Amino acid sequence: MDSLKELYKIGPGPSSSHTLAPQRACQLYREEFKDRIHHVDVELYGSLSLTGKGHLTDYIIRKTFAPAKTTIFFLKDWKEEFPNGFYLRGYDEHNHPLPRWTVFSLGGGSIRILQKPLDHGADIYPENSMQEIRAVCESQQISLAEYALRPQPDLPAYLDTILDAMLRSVDEGLKAGGLLPGKLKMERAAKALALQAKGLENEAERTKMMLCSYAYAASEQNASAGTVVTAPTLGSCGVMAALMYHAYYDLGFTRSKLIQALAVAGIFGNLIKKNATISGAVGGCQAEIGAACAMAAAAAAFLNEMNLAQIEYAAEIGMEHHLGLTCDPVGGYVIIPCIERNAVAVLRALDAMALSKTMSRIKKNRVSFDAVVRTMNYTGKHLPIELKETSLGGLAQEVAMNPEDSQKERIDDHLIVEDAVMENDVLASPIRFDL
Repeated sequence: MDSLKELYKIGPGPSSSHTLAPQRACQLYREEFKDRIHHVDVELYGSLSLTGKGHLTDYIIRKTFAPAKTTIFFLKDWKEEFPNGFYLRGYDEHNHPLPRWTVFSLGGGSIRILQKPLDHGADIYPENSMQEIRAVCESQQISLAEYALRPQPDLPAYLDTILDAMLRSVDEGLKAGGLLPGKLKMERAAKALALQAKGLENEAERTKMMLCSYAYAASEQNASAGTVVTAPTLGSCGVMAALMYHAYYDLGFTRSKLIQALAVAGIFGNLIKKNATISGAVGGCQAEIGAACAMAAAAAAFLNEMNLAQIEYAAEIGMEHHLGLTCDPVGGYVIIPCIERNAVAVLRALDAMALSKTMSRIKKNRVSFDAVVRTMNYTGKHLPIELKETSLGGLAQEVAMNPEDSQKERIDDHLIVEDAVMENDVLASPIRFDL
């Protein structure tokens, strides 16, 4: 499996697949061809085409290539092996073409470029299943945290920066007010939710609502193109961030302990990424929120000093009970139902941890984590395309957008976007394309 550095990444929202991944590819292209680039053509396909507007794909591409002129095509006929990707080609000042890159957006901000092999820290972990990892831990008598941290001496320092970014995203989100970008005209809710929670007399209810406010805070930062952490994606960034914020500020865990918890959670996220998918465009929201819930459940179990079997059980519960969850963002924004799902998932993660702790005293779990990951992968393959981050079905069709929000200029079977409308440095006009 890859390094955890490829799982946890700091970047701009609102979508790791749609903003962070294209940004990384465009930055690499700029570095490769430097001052030779005069203008650029980018052809978006799959989910990048269908929800690229609401996910700010064109905005981040333009921003990365500025001041070079960038023309973006939203297309429907994609012939490549992976369903979500784009073609990228620059031209020099004499309009001579530079090499074309084929980029796959794999989920969680990870990319594959057919014309440029990338080093993602592959095979840092030779084991590719929880069964194999458990065997190593048991035979060598090491904890899962030790297993996760051992291959890379600099990993704790890297995870410390990840922890900082998570805490900052929640803190900034709790202080922010006003409307989220775009034409849904959604008010930020994290600050008000925290104030309401602090006034609750019931301690258990107060804790739950504070956790929700933390998840809202990070997720609203993500929806505003703020800086957040893939855990495992930006669309699900609020789950682990909320848990870490709660554990650090409310429960008083040390940074060292939280770094270990991030490492433990990362192993489960890595297994999902390796053996299934963390891309909503490939597997639906079960691949994002379900994976985040499993990671947070494992982290919470570790922080509660549960053993390896109990940690695995907690992660399995978190994943199992998100099976089949659709990805159907209204208007192509990572707002409805995405933000609320982050809040629900962090609560379910703690419930999964508590259930694992109690049930493991009663009976042995019959469903392994590996089995539920295989099931998630199977389920994702059988979800219709309308429910995999295309905004063509589900809530995206039930919650109406204004007719003017869907205006588009169609040229043959594609749309050319020349000028972006900006509002507070964030694209203000999402469009769902019926291609």
